[in-house]
Amino acid sequence: MTLFDQLDPSRYALPAELTSQLMSPALIIYMDRVRENIQSILQAAGGDPERWRPHVKTTKIPEVWAELMRAGIRNFKCATTREAELLLHTLDSAGEHGDVLLAYPLIGPALRRLGIIADKYPSSRVSVLCEDEHLVVEVPRQLSIFVDVNPGMDRTGVPVADDYTIHAIAQAAGERLRGLHYYDGHLHDQNLPDRRSLIRAGYEAVLELHGTLLRDGHAIEEIITAGTPAFLNALEFWSDHTPDGTQHRVSPGTVIFHDACTEEDNPDLRLVPAALVFTRVVSRPTPQIATCDAGSKAIAAEAGDPVAHVLGRPKLEAQTPNEEHLPLRIAGGRPPERGDEFLLIPRHVCPTVNLADEAVLIEEGVPWRIVPVAARGHEMIV
Repeated sequence: MTLFDQLDPSRYALPAELTSQLMSPALIIYMDRVRENIQSILQAAGGDPERWRPHVKTTKIPEVWAELMRAGIRNFKCATTREAELLLHTLDSAGEHGDVLLAYPLIGPALRRLGIIADKYPSSRVSVLCEDEHLVVEVPRQLSIFVDVNPGMDRTGVPVADDYTIHAIAQAAGERLRGLHYYDGHLHDQNLPDRRSLIRAGYEAVLELHGTLLRDGHAIEEIITAGTPAFLNALEFWSDHTPDGTQHRVSPGTVIFHDACTEEDNPDLRLVPAALVFTRVVSRPTPQIATCDAGSKAIAAEAGDPVAHVLGRPKLEAQTPNEEHLPLRIAGGRPPERGDEFLLIPRHVCPTVNLADEAVLIEEGVPWRIVPVAARGHEMIV
């Protein structure tokens, strides 16, 4: 039995006044659960919001970002210029100064666009990743630079052992150098001791790199590591090893909404699902199958099967979805009828949120409301 099977469905009940008019599928955000998860991560970080730079690619909704700000968080990471602009606008509208890293190797027009955004919000710091010293001259002067260090994920960045290139980037960046970005999101071995050993070995290499940069005269203000799978190990390691004069921050973002992948990666963290997909049974093609209307255009399918868990109905097993259909295999319990309503906990919540144009916010003691998923998608023109 998983933690999801032990959840109390009454904590996720939707008002009849809403469901009577809500078309499915629909993204539902439970703000009280969002606050619970934020507090859980801060507790893991020793109560210090300065240790967390959450990645907002998961959440994409300014009303959710406002909860992070209310919890004292001012340092963020994002993946697109649209996220950066909206995040800086949210900070500015609240009268807050923030620090935003666009953690992506921007090229050409997108890099120019980030410079324009930074100019628009001069009270906040804006940074970008760089993996080539020859590209530093293309980074707008108002942007700071983090060296993108490849931890072995082989997605972006300079291999951690390539001292020459990393030092060359630091030299080219000069006073704009902020620090090192080391995203070890590929380390999610289910054998927790093995995962811990691999993660710590990587951080030892980062420490050695940090020392050589200091000896070469480069100040390293910040080291950023760890998405969701590695962040607990990162907090443990860097609590004891953060060099004087350097700030270490972890950067998980999925943890705010939680999903099945996160539950597998950190089973002891006791997070709760906060973003679910409302769906209805639209067909009973066989006695063993009930088909819902939340297919792969409503719930992310790239992370493998099952794409979702049905809240309160563990005997309904999600099968591989089609674009508009999600078959559920009936493994026991009362067979669903056409029109029955369910809530789905996504396997991978980040792209699930990006599939929705709008979300319903549910909060105890507050009327439900519909808000745009304002940071979804990408900008096109500078």
